[in-house]
Amino acid sequence: MNAEKCLKMLREIKDVSFATVDENGAPQVRIIDVMLVDGGALYFCTSRGKDFHAQLMRDGRVAVTGLNKNWQMVRLNGRTRRLENSREWIDRIFEANPSMNSIYPGESRYILDAFCIDEGEMEFFDLGAEPINRESFTLGSAKAKPKGFFITDRCIGCGICAANCPQQCISEGTPYVIAQEHCLHCGLCHENCPAGAVVRREETE
Repeated sequence: MNAEKCLKMLREIKDVSFATVDENGAPQVRIIDVMLVDGGALYFCTSRGKDFHAQLMRDGRVAVTGLNKNWQMVRLNGRTRRLENSREWIDRIFEANPSMNSIYPGESRYILDAFCIDEGEMEFFDLGAEPINRESFTLGSAKAKPKGFFITDRCIGCGICAANCPQQCISEGTPYVIAQEHCLHCGLCHENCPAGAVVRREETE
């Protein structure tokens, strides 16, 4: 898996959730079609009369999530930008998505503006695998923020973390080691460690 494959998965799912924040800082979410994926970027459109459009123009931050029939999820957190030459992009979007012609026939299509996300963080999460599998990627110049948990040198080797891990992804060592690609990020190891050796990764990196 890589970032491009994750973007293509969102395109295959097509109808995915887009979350923004409104003028009061309250979360807002709706289903939006992923219209194009090309060159490491995701493209979509919305009409200028919608609150969604206003939120994108005001803030630009968006969280996108899609789940396919195999229980594989892609999550993308990034910043959108409105594309120049919007009419050309709308024509390209309609060519790739002909069903749009019945929704916005003729010249009415140009009430839509085209946007893209070409910078952000992505996560692939496969709930259908045993153990679960997760991978993280970035788009553009975005930097990945560490997530999950890490076992520090304070580890006393008691094995309580490994015994409690629902995915059995902690292996014995000095200190014990969490296989990050299989970790649920549930925090059970963190809550049960008698030595306080399990900390959040963002606290150590």
